[in-house]
Amino acid sequence: MDLVFNKNEDKMNLLISAMEQKLAKIYLGGGKSRIDKQHEQGKLSARERIDFLVDKNSRTIEVGAFAGDDMYKEHGGCPAGGVVVVIGYVSGRQCIIVANDATVKAGAWFPITGKKSLRAQEIAMENRLPIIYLVDSAGVYLPMQDEIFPDKEHFGRIFRNNAIMSGMGILQIAAVMGSCVAGGAYLPIMSDEAMIVDKTGSIFLAGSYLVKAAIGETIDNETLGGATTHCEISGVTDYKCKDDKDALTRIRNIMSKVGHFDNAGFNRIEAKAPVKDPKEIIGIIPAARDQQYDMHEVIARLVDDSDFEEYKDSYGQSIICGLARIEGWSVGIVANQRKVVKSKKGEMQFGGVIYSDSAEKSARFIMNCNQKKIPLVFLQDVTGFMVGSRSEHGGIIKDGAKMVNAMSNSVVPKFTVVIGNSYGAGNYAMCGKAYDPRLIVGWPTAQIAVMGGAQAAKVLGQIEVASLKAKGEVITPEREAELFNKMKERYDSQTTPYYAAARLWVDAIINPLDTRKWISMGIEMANLSPITKAYNVGVIQT
Repeated sequence: MDLVFNKNEDKMNLLISAMEQKLAKIYLGGGKSRIDKQHEQGKLSARERIDFLVDKNSRTIEVGAFAGDDMYKEHGGCPAGGVVVVIGYVSGRQCIIVANDATVKAGAWFPITGKKSLRAQEIAMENRLPIIYLVDSAGVYLPMQDEIFPDKEHFGRIFRNNAIMSGMGILQIAAVMGSCVAGGAYLPIMSDEAMIVDKTGSIFLAGSYLVKAAIGETIDNETLGGATTHCEISGVTDYKCKDDKDALTRIRNIMSKVGHFDNAGFNRIEAKAPVKDPKEIIGIIPAARDQQYDMHEVIARLVDDSDFEEYKDSYGQSIICGLARIEGWSVGIVANQRKVVKSKKGEMQFGGVIYSDSAEKSARFIMNCNQKKIPLVFLQDVTGFMVGSRSEHGGIIKDGAKMVNAMSNSVVPKFTVVIGNSYGAGNYAMCGKAYDPRLIVGWPTAQIAVMGGAQAAKVLGQIEVASLKAKGEVITPEREAELFNKMKERYDSQTTPYYAAARLWVDAIINPLDTRKWISMGIEMANLSPITKAYNVGVIQT
């Protein structure tokens, strides 16, 4: 290994270590003392419940672990958005599990809690994935009720989705393992099957204090809406469970008897490990963003047998397209090339920039994958489309529109990995969050923004300087540098992968070595949902 590789490797390992340290803290939820309190009440924590529920020694992926990161400081924070979302296997069946974390503000719903829960339901609906709710929540976080209660994508959308999924035939199972209050009471009862844990689970539209205030009735919560009430008197729940483990075991038993439905029929053969060592990815990605690397070398360490069938390899070389397999699944890969390449006309093309020929090639390749029913994987490290008179006169907008149109109308599932930069319209063309990837993840090196921090600070700085000069202020070079650095620092703080993950612009920040697992499990869940419409790209100018 050369010196550059070693420096890159050291930098990436530091980023991975920092990520793992942040995750370790997030995994504690509201803190060890609150987890201990759960145990004193005879309850498992949210993560312990999931660990008990999923098949032993099976793979899982967690969606939105960084949701809420560094947000809501004035309210004490909201680790993982107060809800844990995991895709895993229960009695051999792939499922998505949504577990309220009662150690975080008693499981109350912050705005990000709602956004994350809706993302979980979206994944279930797109992929016809069974969804299991482990309910333990005090309901809407009242100090922020205006940001979580009334709008289209707020709390009420959860129950609308319950009904839609029921109509779609998507299995929903709920276990009430703690509080289930007010509007939240509808979630388990709108599921196909609902169970409740004796003494710790409760369901009611209004608790005992509110009942007393509203109608003057004196009653305790257990009598009002406990397990005995709902299993023996109201008939609201289907199973009465003695403790958390009993409830989780019942879910496993139910899942073991569920029948199988038609799948999408994506091609899969026996998986093979890459010939080139995947661990070498850590040393390939440059420590500095202005350095080049060959995306072919990354692809060779992600795909089975390091075998990549490249499409139009000598044309539009700033984007790499081709067919491969990941853990046996057939995939079409669309990846930004990060090294300077020479075009068919002998012109040099900058790495990470989308040119007209690259956009045109990508559009055709995406269409081909849809014709062949091959899932698409986008590997992003893009600074945007090429600008300037040559590109504008050559129709870059038209060619970029072709690519966006072909990608937007894709009927095969799409998966996006943000490796490095994800800037401007490049984010869009390479299947950013707005374009419905089934899963979108970032490496610790990811940055998502309209443009890089230096460029943005320069633009904003010029505007600010012009404004100050117009007011008669004298701007020295030192003052101009100060304004630039201040704006760059602020802008850079908003381009980190954690800023993006906190707001669910990506589903997760992952170790690059977990990329194959995320894509493979993603295609497996997408395979549960047959393609029901023909591919039609609509109007594309030629």
